[in-house]
Amino acid sequence: MTDLFSGRLAILGLGYIGLPTAAALATRGIEVIGVDINPDIVAAVSQGKVPFIEPDLAVAVSGAVAMGRLSASSETPEADAYIIAVPTPFNGDHTANLSYVQAAAEQLAPRLKPGSIVILESTSPPGTTEQVSRWIGALRPDLKMPHDTDGIAEIYVAHCPERVLPGRIMIEIITNDRVVGGVTPRCAQRAASIYRVFAQGEILLTDAASAEMAKLVENAYRDVNIAFANELSMISESLHLDVWEVIRLANRHPRVEILKPGPGVGGHCIPVDPWFIIAAAPTQSRLLRIAREVNDDKPHHVAKQVIAKASRFHSPTVACLGLTFKANVDDIRESPAIEVVELIAKGLPDTEILVVDPYADRVPQALAAYSNLRMERTVEAVERADIVVLLVEHDQFKALGRTRLGGKVVYDTRGAWN
Repeated sequence: MTDLFSGRLAILGLGYIGLPTAAALATRGIEVIGVDINPDIVAAVSQGKVPFIEPDLAVAVSGAVAMGRLSASSETPEADAYIIAVPTPFNGDHTANLSYVQAAAEQLAPRLKPGSIVILESTSPPGTTEQVSRWIGALRPDLKMPHDTDGIAEIYVAHCPERVLPGRIMIEIITNDRVVGGVTPRCAQRAASIYRVFAQGEILLTDAASAEMAKLVENAYRDVNIAFANELSMISESLHLDVWEVIRLANRHPRVEILKPGPGVGGHCIPVDPWFIIAAAPTQSRLLRIAREVNDDKPHHVAKQVIAKASRFHSPTVACLGLTFKANVDDIRESPAIEVVELIAKGLPDTEILVVDPYADRVPQALAAYSNLRMERTVEAVERADIVVLLVEHDQFKALGRTRLGGKVVYDTRGAWN
């Protein structure tokens, strides 16, 4: 089936995935209504503005709104298709919190009619997409849902996980391959008709649970490999070796490609998704659990090293460069840099901590309680600091001249100045 979707589409959740997806569809002629519970986001998008920094997104959104193809609302409208792009955080026991997904399913259920398509984009444990079908079915017993009919279902439910990198979302949302898993094969085909509107990569059809698991495996794979690099960095420190030199040499082997270590692992995917696999198969997920423990411990290791270096001074000033979870974006979700700064501020209560990030205009809520911590501009912070800790390799930081760092204790967790 190669037909392209041409109806009206609603996207529930206008965050880092929902809004770019809305823009990609709207700029290609689809009428899109974005739905969000945050009135500030609804107001911004309605005016053609974006609530976060992402290259090329502002142009796409403003253009789509100007063309009348994209609008925003706090109410779920009637539409031919719905994409659920809401958060799926984990609970305190690391199981998936699906309350946002369930709420979205319940919001759209009254609006469905025979032939409607419902796609879950939110990263979820295996079985969630079928559960969405069950939630809808419980509210709409008048409809034939794909999970409980032997004949042709009236509603098509599928999963298509996002696979994009912040800072490159508008490129990768178009060029990357997409996995579309349906509760039934026909569900996958109908859902794929939407992504064929804008996706240039290959669209791979499968069942819903396999699509859910594939996304989790992608990020768990990266998590394990980052854990190896992070553990190697701690081993190298204990042996007084330069981990960047060790990795450079090892990577000259034709079948070795060690990743770069850092202060931990951040973002909305890699620190979260492996836990969904662990929760689904706790006995068999030993390696994934250990990798998570290594990466979760890395911010504590970095903070301990900085606190130890500060003990050499009578009254040091520490400059911490970076708060976001990765370079050149404003996304602070699950950022290890914030955890490092908090641990340093807590461990050095009488020490002045200067925090710098060109993508943040205020101290994050997690750090607001520390009176010894304040935001500062890059050059001023580095000049005043006795200890400079690089936590995020923003271009602005990498451009700092070596003369500015002369005479200071420098702890480069990213290897940007190596």
